[in-house]
Amino acid sequence: MQQTQQNQREQLLAKANTLPMTPGVYIMRDPSGRVIYVGKSKKLHNRVSQYFQNSEKNPKTAMMVASVADFDFILCQTEIEALSLENTLIKQYSPHYNIRLKDAKSYPYVKVTQEEYPRLLVTRKRLSDKALYFGPYTGASTAYAVLGVLRKTFGLPTCSRKFPGDIGRARPCLYYQMNRCCGLCSGDVTADAYRNLVQNAVCVLRGETHKVKQDLTAQMQAFAEAEQYEAAAKCRDAIRSLDALSEKQFVVASPDVTRDVFALYDTGPVSVLSAFFVRGGVVTDKADYVLGTTAVTDDDSIVAFLCELYRRRDVIPRVIDLSFNLDEDERELLASFLSTQAEHRVEIDSPSRGDRRALCETVLRNAQETARRQQTQEEDTQDVLFTLADLLQLECYPTRIESYDVSNLGAEHVTGGMIVYEDGKPKKSEYRLFRIKTTAGIDDYGAMYEMLDRRFAHIEKNDGAFGAAPDLILLDGGKTHVATVKNCLAAHQLAIPVFGLVKDDKHRTRAICTESEEIDIAEYRDLFVFLYKMQEEVHRYTVSRMESAKQKTLVRSTLENVPGIGKRKASVLLAAMGGLAGVRRATAEQLAAVKGITQKDALAIAAYFEAHRQGKK
Repeated sequence: MQQTQQNQREQLLAKANTLPMTPGVYIMRDPSGRVIYVGKSKKLHNRVSQYFQNSEKNPKTAMMVASVADFDFILCQTEIEALSLENTLIKQYSPHYNIRLKDAKSYPYVKVTQEEYPRLLVTRKRLSDKALYFGPYTGASTAYAVLGVLRKTFGLPTCSRKFPGDIGRARPCLYYQMNRCCGLCSGDVTADAYRNLVQNAVCVLRGETHKVKQDLTAQMQAFAEAEQYEAAAKCRDAIRSLDALSEKQFVVASPDVTRDVFALYDTGPVSVLSAFFVRGGVVTDKADYVLGTTAVTDDDSIVAFLCELYRRRDVIPRVIDLSFNLDEDERELLASFLSTQAEHRVEIDSPSRGDRRALCETVLRNAQETARRQQTQEEDTQDVLFTLADLLQLECYPTRIESYDVSNLGAEHVTGGMIVYEDGKPKKSEYRLFRIKTTAGIDDYGAMYEMLDRRFAHIEKNDGAFGAAPDLILLDGGKTHVATVKNCLAAHQLAIPVFGLVKDDKHRTRAICTESEEIDIAEYRDLFVFLYKMQEEVHRYTVSRMESAKQKTLVRSTLENVPGIGKRKASVLLAAMGGLAGVRRATAEQLAAVKGITQKDALAIAAYFEAHRQGKK
């Protein structure tokens, strides 16, 4: 075995030695052909050949190299081009050994819309709509707190009224009476005055709080000299709100300082990259990126990660400080990439003394503490999984656990759900929903068999990621469920341990069961909590998806009550109008404009909903 690995490494080294001394991207693959690592280099020959030479490597890199069976490469014109391609391929393949940034849709932004009367709101979707996006913030609470301060400080509307259409159409709300809103709806605020308020909010979001306070102070003095005391008081209150915001934040530098500070803690099983985002001399947000136990943390990987991070951030400061040293070529590459992205010069520095170094050390301590807590959590999870393996007498450590549940709303909506836990953590990208098609009526055992029968077929075919066999199967059910699934396993000639999770009368996890006996888990508190959370998760997932499908059917069924409207036309209408509410609001002319809907159909739909409105009055 060892000789085979040595021969393979020699073959890979020979292949690497044929690479040119030009920029490019290399793609490492395991024996199954799956991409496990993507990297880039200014000189492909030198970089790739280093992996397969008998030189000392850090443990994570050595682990990655030991898994490589072959590699591909793509030549590029420049190193910047290689860096961009590397980021694209990492997003495409999600390689096991690369540092991966959490999907952007999970992070909240503060959005400033591009309208005649711009609005500020929190969103998790970043669209190509010319709006300004600030963030991403590390949590929704942070984003909403920032938005709340801005609305209160500058009197920005919090209501759902649309401007300018709603100006003068209704009396101003209570927020206006409390001086919490500028009263745009009253018609007393000009478009230019409103846009000036929004621009002040944008300046604060960019970290220019000190400049805004100076402008407000000047305005306050001018209003006071003109004896416009009410306007001066509003400026004073705004300054106080900004001061209160600064007091809540961690002041680390003078008011004109804007920079990002990163620290890497990489001396244990868990690696963490922490960041402080300094705006106007204060830490407005912080982030801890847990890089995982297998992620390679060389300079190339760190640079690729930072490039992807800043692709998602609108504000790139002119100075970025690192607690660690980067290779000079990698530092220059990162600075060049970010300068192009930001459209201004970006300096990457690793300060060795003074206040900037002290701040790097502070961020490093945060990274170290995050790594300690993460490692403790992972060790606790490992202990739980070892306990589970010992209690169930499993032959191997349960790295991958799949849990199944069946739910129904009547006989027509029977749904099966599968969730996956990998290394004790939910892997939501591999959750699956099964619509029960062949089992008639409400038959829990038949539905469970059908679901697992379809699941096991993918394992037999080795169908990509869905072809991976679990180390353990847990069912939301009792002894008969276990016996049913064991029969299904036998039919597919598979040997996978399967157990049921039994609930008590109050729907709480009580025990684990085989097809013939129960195993009490009351004395294993941590294991009990772990299994309870898993059982609740599979139930939540299955029920939520089932109810969503039911709701869509009910919406479509409502339209099908209209004479001449069937399933196809109902689906077309719902898609065109953005849902049932849009169909209800639409006029007959608007409905008739939808492709496939006749004038007769449009009149019938409008009459149907008008009759319902009249009936409610």
